[in-house]
Amino acid sequence: MGKPDNVNALQPVNVADLPFEQVHIPFTGANIPIKMLRDDPETGMTVQIVNYPRGFTNVWHKHPCGHGMYVLDGVLRTHQGDHPVGTWVWFDEGGYMEHGATEDSDVTVLFVTNKPFGICYLDQGDC
Repeated sequence: MGKPDNVNALQPVNVADLPFEQVHIPFTGANIPIKMLRDDPETGMTVQIVNYPRGFTNVWHKHPCGHGMYVLDGVLRTHQGDHPVGTWVWFDEGGYMEHGATEDSDVTVLFVTNKPFGICYLDQGDC
């Protein structure tokens, strides 16, 4: 069998070599370290590594996109309980949620959105 004409050009990334970027979350006043792995300009879908420091909670908020978190290290605390390493948690678009780290340790997640990301906090009023 021959080689096809339209071979996919892979875009490998050595995540260990990527530095964390500090992203400021205005409503909470926190800076959260992230590594952007993929930001698709056509769909708005993103894939990133996010590290919530111990004790941090992203208080009641919602997004105009669905997003999932795969727990890589630590425990992800949500409004529905704690989720250990290896857990995939999906948050539907438009519903209010809380999530972050436990008081004991940081949590690192693979964070995936299905379209452009945005955030609106409950205490911001109508958004």
